[in-house]
Amino acid sequence: MRYWMTVIGTGYLGITHAACMADLGYEVLGLDIDEDKVRQLNAGELPIYEAGLGELLRRGLDSGRLRFTTSYAEAAGFGDVHFLCLGTPQKPGEYRADVSQLDAAIEALAPHLVKDCLVVGKSTVPVGTAERLADRLAELAPAGVRTDLAWNPEFLREGFAVQDTLRPDRIVLGVRNRRAEMILREVYSPLGDIPTVTVGFTTAELVKVAANAFLATKISFINAMAEVCEATGGDVVQLSRALSYDTRIGGRFLHPGVGFGGGCLPKDIRAFMARADELGAGRALAFLEEVDAINTRRRTRVAALARQLLGGSIDGARVAVLGAAFKPDSDDIRDSPALDVATAIDREGGLVSVYDPAALDNARKKYPALNYAESALDAATGATVVLLLTEWTEFTELDPEVLGAVVARRNIVDGRNVLDPDVWRDAGWQYRAPGRP
Repeated sequence: MRYWMTVIGTGYLGITHAACMADLGYEVLGLDIDEDKVRQLNAGELPIYEAGLGELLRRGLDSGRLRFTTSYAEAAGFGDVHFLCLGTPQKPGEYRADVSQLDAAIEALAPHLVKDCLVVGKSTVPVGTAERLADRLAELAPAGVRTDLAWNPEFLREGFAVQDTLRPDRIVLGVRNRRAEMILREVYSPLGDIPTVTVGFTTAELVKVAANAFLATKISFINAMAEVCEATGGDVVQLSRALSYDTRIGGRFLHPGVGFGGGCLPKDIRAFMARADELGAGRALAFLEEVDAINTRRRTRVAALARQLLGGSIDGARVAVLGAAFKPDSDDIRDSPALDVATAIDREGGLVSVYDPAALDNARKKYPALNYAESALDAATGATVVLLLTEWTEFTELDPEVLGAVVARRNIVDGRNVLDPDVWRDAGWQYRAPGRP
């Protein structure tokens, strides 16, 4: 059977999932309550930066297999399988996740369902959310309509979202019955022989947050080692390399620097801790408090390295910040370490100029008080210190002589440990990086 699908929520996850499902040959209707975004998507304009996704979106539209709407009634009549791809941000002033978008989607969709269907959650949620939503879906759906629910967490990496959707390393199916499992297995069958794990709701909800907690812990571990190296004179980059040859440890996510950010890891580990506390298992995740604290300290340390290069004070100094996105190949500035450092330096009286290849528009909207440049050289012109805070390729490949020709002083803080210190020092630069002598 070839299912007709809806994707509810057209953020980063929703657009990617909708475009990829259409590319696999499915008829897909995306839904969002934002009328401007729906018009933009129907015109083939991508509101986010993601490699390969714009082409996939336009191909789906041109084929007629993909379109977007604001109507829940239309979506309910269209789809056999409804994917929930809505945000679960951190609640203001607390650690808990805000699942109100998911609640609102169920409330709006369920009364309009006119045929048997499967609703599939893909959002990252606290344990217990799927069970609660399944019960509410059954309460609201019209009599005689079978409305099963499943939980199918996403594992997308920004910058590799299309690849991770079409060639995933695993698929997790959280289901309560055989029917839901078989529908999802058929939906994903065009992807080929992908390792698939069938579990209950609770385990499906835990998989994503557990994975993010592990990755965050690994990143903060090597950044904790950077703190030790700074106290002892060791070199954390060499330490990381030596550790990476141990197959029990491996080198992925063992890269020291200014720490992690984005819309997933920070808020997910905090929500995980909050939910564990509610369930009486808070002690089991107490270590994540320190994981979070280490991550925050690395941002403070990068600002301290800049201050050190400037003789103890940033006030009045011209500071070039290379990077605004939380990671390269993305325009996502949520919990961006780069912008966190930039605003801290701005508060200390530094004259900040920020450049990023993709995230400037987003940064300008959220941080209008900062100054922005149109190129790395423009940002660095007249600077007394340069901070490399997002590891875009164009930054890692900068020529120290070319950059040196426009700065006022050759001072650089390599917040991502991606430059060769010897090359930059040989070119007359004062080089600093977290965890390096």
